Amino acid sequence: MPHKRTAAPVHPGRLLAVKFMRPSGVTQYRLAKDTGLSPIQVSHIVRGKRAITVETAMRLGRFFRMPPEFWLHAQTHYDLLMGKKRMAKRIKREVTPLDDRRT
Repeated sequence: MPHKRTAAPVHPGRLLAVKFMRPSGVTQYRLAKDTGLSPIQVSHIVRGKRAITVETAMRLGRFFRMPPEFWLHAQTHYDLLMGKKRMAKRIKREVTPLDDRRT
């Protein structure tokens, strides 16, 4: 059976930079200024060092005229993929599914 190759998870900050800021010509400075985020927050998000919070999602949603849920879903999807990479084996060892329990 061939080995299934999967792409590395994409941090929502990379998505923000490549798919939204770059095509719109928006700099990190302008994004920070127009959303009320600090330049450091924007820089950390874009570099994948900071997660997108509910407040940040609401600010990005308003700025780009889109639902904030988009940003929260992107963050949750990223977090889940990263969690699976780090914790799946340990959780499989430690957690017994309900229907496997012997009463």
